[in-house]
Amino acid sequence: MAADYPQAEISNGKIHAKIYLPDAQNGFYRSTRFDWSGVISSLEFEGHNYYGPWFTKQDPTVRDFVYRDSDIVVSAESGSMGPADEFQTPVGFDTAAVGGTFIKIGVGILRKADAMPYSAYRKYEIVDPGKWTVNTGPDWAQFMQELKDPATGFAYVYRKTIRLSASTPEMTIWHSLRNTGSQPIRSNVYNHNFLVLDQTPPGPGYELTMHFPVTSSRPPNKDFAEIRGKQIVYLKTLQDRDTVAMPVEGFSPYPADYDIRVENKKLGAGMHIVGDHSLASMALWSIRSVLAIEPFIAVEPAPGTEMTWSYIYSYYTFPKAN
Repeated sequence: MAADYPQAEISNGKIHAKIYLPDAQNGFYRSTRFDWSGVISSLEFEGHNYYGPWFTKQDPTVRDFVYRDSDIVVSAESGSMGPADEFQTPVGFDTAAVGGTFIKIGVGILRKADAMPYSAYRKYEIVDPGKWTVNTGPDWAQFMQELKDPATGFAYVYRKTIRLSASTPEMTIWHSLRNTGSQPIRSNVYNHNFLVLDQTPPGPGYELTMHFPVTSSRPPNKDFAEIRGKQIVYLKTLQDRDTVAMPVEGFSPYPADYDIRVENKKLGAGMHIVGDHSLASMALWSIRSVLAIEPFIAVEPAPGTEMTWSYIYSYYTFPKAN
């Protein structure tokens, strides 16, 4: 798979990562749900690999993903990996006429085909993917998408930089969105964080620790996982069609609560994610092949203004539990 798509490799001597590059003709991800830039297909640290495919096959007839015998078959729309950003709310969809255009940040100008509500699991015609510019160095990769839709007045310059720390096992994903159009941009963004740590299924040994006491309006199946104060702890190894999915609630309106640890005690490896904006919402989704913690923030730059935000990922190891 990896050899067939444009990609870059970056390293700081501690972390080694492979990144797929946006390309409208040959890129790994060319659909209309996830941001095309910065798809990390592999990240290795201290003998552990954190990212990679969570699915075994792709099928354009699939809506999101399905189980077929031993395979997990994913749609083109959902088939991303690693720390994948999605600007979940499209820009201008509700006001667009049928046949008109709307914006999906990180993807491009899309066509509204009919009067059906927007769905992230539906592929829309890409009218214009914008102009992508990519630059890479030994320990960094920079992406810029410039987009302008004269028909609607929406326009922006979106930048993302993935940079590895010079001396620590740390990765920063920095973003900026400058609204260069005449219309306000109102959206949100989350990182799906498709964690497939050493291809180990979510189960006993996996713990998520938040900065706040966790609550949930839809707590997980008590046989699979449970909330313990600031933690979500897995009790059963997920297999077959087992799912742990829940809204993660209880956070404050302050940026300090964008602070998440995901550890596997049996593997002796973990990661720490810190964001610099207040959480708008958060969700946890996991099946037998992947664990995904999804923190959301609001993205609403007015015309002529720029919004910036970043996530810092720290990777670490510790003695394995018995």
